[in-house]
Amino acid sequence: MLKNISMAFAVSLLFFWQVNSAEQSNTVQNNMELNSSSTNLPNDPVILYQSMDWITDGVFTQGIEGPAVDKHGVLYVVNYQKEGTIGKVTAKGDSEIFLKLTNNSVGNGIRFDSDGNMYIADYVNHNILKVSTINPEDNNKKQPIVTIYAHSSLMNQPNDIAIMDNGVLFASDPNWKKNTGNLWRINQEGKVVLLEKEMGTTNGIEVSPDNKTLYVNESVQGNIWKYQLSAEGHITNKTLLIHFEEHGLDGMRTDKQGNLYIARYGKGVIAIVSPHGKLLREVSLKGQFPTNVTFGGINGKMVFVTLQKRGAIEVFTGEYAGRSFIGR
Repeated sequence: MLKNISMAFAVSLLFFWQVNSAEQSNTVQNNMELNSSSTNLPNDPVILYQSMDWITDGVFTQGIEGPAVDKHGVLYVVNYQKEGTIGKVTAKGDSEIFLKLTNNSVGNGIRFDSDGNMYIADYVNHNILKVSTINPEDNNKKQPIVTIYAHSSLMNQPNDIAIMDNGVLFASDPNWKKNTGNLWRINQEGKVVLLEKEMGTTNGIEVSPDNKTLYVNESVQGNIWKYQLSAEGHITNKTLLIHFEEHGLDGMRTDKQGNLYIARYGKGVIAIVSPHGKLLREVSLKGQFPTNVTFGGINGKMVFVTLQKRGAIEVFTGEYAGRSFIGR
């Protein structure tokens, strides 16, 4: 009897082990699929919201900013090795120069439109620059053609930019000495329109997935404002989404659920906030001074973070794809 019981127990144990192993295998496979990308991701299973180095210290300057991923999965970041450059990252630890800006221009925010054109906030010369459609597989080694898409001498220094699906751009415009800032719209023809002036130090800026809400943060004051957004880019009904008491606010992005991912400068975290203003999570980073974030990876769930003091890029994987990747 004891022998039969032992045999039954062994069979049950074997069955449990097989089922559990299959579940673990599925979990590992799902995690690997979650983090698979055109940019050579690590082979280890992914732990959600755990940050790791993607590009190590000192590859970019302390002016590292403006991360943006194009439709081919290539990550672009400003100030590669020296100020006034744009670098591109194609894999973990794999980066190179993409272009050197002229006329002493220095980039900050970067965005791509649906056609693959790159827009760069040039804070030195009060410009929004445009780099025509980029194909990373093009073997032509000539310098990409950069043009002035929009200019206003009334800008303090265009800092970060956001873009609607129809190509309408928005630019934050801080005055760091006065702790004030402006908000601008740039239409599809490059016309610059002042939407609001004498705000706090406007910095991070983003559009919701449905293109009906514009988010703007004030870095020093700790406020994130939301505006009702029309199809033409007009803003109304300004309300406070959330206020943070400590540390700065920097670049922002939304995921496909509408949650905001906010670089908390000085705190060393990415704060994830719901469209209703609830703080959902803080993702701890290795670096203390994140400047901006963007989504990437083949399924858009990787979150790349630029770190100022380190001149490095960290990455973590979240649950949801970024807004830019909807429909890709």
